Order: sequence, then structure tokens, then C-alpha cells
Amino acid sequence: QVQLVESGGAWVQPGGSLRLSCAASGSIVKIYTMGWYRQAPGKQRELVSVIGGSTSYADSVKGRFTISRDNAKNTVYLQMNSLKPEDTAVYYCNVVVQEVRGSSGYWGQGTQVTVSS
Repeated sequence: QVQLVESGGAWVQPGGSLRLSCAASGSIVKIYTMGWYRQAPGKQRELVSVIGGSTSYADSVKGRFTISRDNAKNTVYLQMNSLKPEDTAVYYCNVVVQEVRGSSGYWGQGTQVTVSS
């Protein structure tokens, strides 16, 4: 089993910044990808950014968000700048890992980001 611990969600005013963190631990042989998704009220969960061999971003966050990864700590970060009210959502960490018994995907518990004045 793999455990994910997320942190960094908060309330922030438009134009502000936040940094989310997600640390993975457990029976990890190798981490393939680490990423962030978000779900706003009444909407489907959507991809924000993912990092593996390369990085990708949703069009709505390009130029404002930056994903990074610390392999030694099995931790992924999402630096969010120039936040907008439409960024308000619960942000979920997702990892795809190789365990002894095979590869699996795991979700974090979610962290709330609220952008409002």
C-alpha cells in the first residue's frame, strides 16, 4: 500500500500564490508519475498537471502553475501563482507507482484551495 499526505491548501486572494505538497510513502519500488487534479463544486475532476518523464499542464494553468518533484523525498509540489477565483477547488494528488505486486494508482485525500476576495 501507498500513502499520500497532501498539504498547502488555503484561502488566498486573487493574484496570490500557494504551494501544494504531496508526499508518498509505503511499498514503492518506483514512481512513474506524480500529478495534481482538481474538482470544483458541481464539476468533474480535471487534470491540472502531471510530471513523469516530462511535464504537462492544463491550458487554464499554463504560465501560472509549476509542478516539480523531489525524487529523494517522493514528493511532488505544485507552485500556483496569479491565482484566480476559477482556481477554487479541492486539489487531489495522484501517483502511479510500481509496487512488488505490480503497478497501481493512488489518490490523496484532497486539499481545499479557495481564491476569493
